[in-house]
Amino acid sequence: MAAWLLWLIAAGLFAGGEVASLDLVLLMFAGGALGGMTVALLGLSVPIQLLVFVVVSAGLLFVVRPVAKRHLLDRTPEQIDGVASYVGRTAVVSQRVDNHAGRVRMGDDEWSARTQLDDEVFDVGAEVRIVQIEGPIAYVSHC
Repeated sequence: MAAWLLWLIAAGLFAGGEVASLDLVLLMFAGGALGGMTVALLGLSVPIQLLVFVVVSAGLLFVVRPVAKRHLLDRTPEQIDGVASYVGRTAVVSQRVDNHAGRVRMGDDEWSARTQLDDEVFDVGAEVRIVQIEGPIAYVSHC
């Protein structure tokens, strides 16, 4: 079996192990194995392939992994993601909205909508502000 193919298999096994561990260590070894594969494809000897594997893996472990881990784990308390990012935005009513039913459009997204207050009603084309999202329903109010 060709050496480059063994390195490719090793990279796949390391990447598969990373899926189970989620610690970004085995992924760095997968990168090192790809480095070893590249050197094998160039026709260099096995000791050089092993040296490249060790050097690339170490470089990835000590340079790339800390940066990647910081980006994955560090979050500011003010960071908003998911549907919470829609709160405060404006939308246009696409189907009459009252406290029982309706639809609004935000860019390319269309949401089921309800009014925040029982006596509010918004007709098609009205601009409203998203004040809360619960599940698939956006609660809206005046802008």
